[in-house]
Amino acid sequence: MMAGWDAVQDGTTYGTPTGIWSVVVDGELYVRAWHGTGSRWYQAAVTQHRGRIRVAGHVRKVRFEQADASVGDAVDDAYRTKYAGSLYLPPIIGSGPQAATVPTSPSRG
Repeated sequence: MMAGWDAVQDGTTYGTPTGIWSVVVDGELYVRAWHGTGSRWYQAAVTQHRGRIRVAGHVRKVRFEQADASVGDAVDDAYRTKYAGSLYLPPIIGSGPQAATVPTSPSRG
């Protein structure tokens, strides 16, 4: 399952929604940029620290933060479990997407 999301790109407006792959580790939702740290939505997320995600038909405002490097293996394992057998699994656990791992948290504003 993919979660759609968009980040605030100019500080005031949301960008174009982008399909993303998500996993939950220790109760926290993590997303990765398929094209690594150079992707536009990743840059907007880590610059503005806020955006919206759509999961299971629900849209939620969230904060995006930089992931702690110590969770990398756990996030990889969660992707392996959730997307086992998918042709998309090897790329999403590659070094580019690993470097662009973003935890999300609910936002009030």
